[in-house]
Amino acid sequence: MVTEDHPPRPTPEQLAAMAAAAAPVVHVSFGARLRTYFLTGLILTGPVAITAYLTWSFITWVDNLVRPFIPDAFLPETYLPFYLPGYGLIIVFVALTFLGFITANLIGRTLVELGEKVLSRMPVVRPIYKSLKQIFQTVFSQSGSSFRKVGLVEFPSPGMWSMVFLSQPPSNDVAARLPDPEDYVSVFLPCTPNPTTGFFFYVKRSSIIDIDIAVEDAATLIISGGMIQPNAIKRDDVVALLPEKVT
Repeated sequence: MVTEDHPPRPTPEQLAAMAAAAAPVVHVSFGARLRTYFLTGLILTGPVAITAYLTWSFITWVDNLVRPFIPDAFLPETYLPFYLPGYGLIIVFVALTFLGFITANLIGRTLVELGEKVLSRMPVVRPIYKSLKQIFQTVFSQSGSSFRKVGLVEFPSPGMWSMVFLSQPPSNDVAARLPDPEDYVSVFLPCTPNPTTGFFFYVKRSSIIDIDIAVEDAATLIISGGMIQPNAIKRDDVVALLPEKVT
């Protein structure tokens, strides 16, 4: 029995209706909605458009570079009424694969060594070729360990931590002049938003905090200036790794 001292409790439906009635009504202007729709469309189509543009520009650049060396009898336009994009890229892929196959045998290696001897005797070309060869061997080597790990280094001042890519150990000549040769590692600190520029230095291995994220995720974080955080690691995990917790 319901008495006057104990009024009936409102049902969940009644509570929801009361909350909706008490909530302030927000009127969104037509201009605000138009701005929201425009930004939503820009976010959806922007990355796709830029990716397609860069891909098309690369394919066109390769085609324009390779097609002048291909006889007209082997061009698709000779037999087709339209332009076939990517044909030059296919030719480059097949040529490089065939060149790698030829170089794998004894005759190919002999020709490569002969060509390298000729280049090593050219004063201006020699340092350029040697540097580029070492870079390509390091970057594209399947067994290499360069830029396979990401870490944090206290830089540029105490209390400030920067993300770095761990590279190869220092060479024997450099390691012999370091205070603790066995405890140093080469690191590259990329700049934002252009990760192709940055700082290269040697730092003690004990001063580096390892982060379990992929190099691609770290590059995305650096390019975006911290706006895009990788999903592989959370803020609390990074703070827990630092010597002093950041509030």
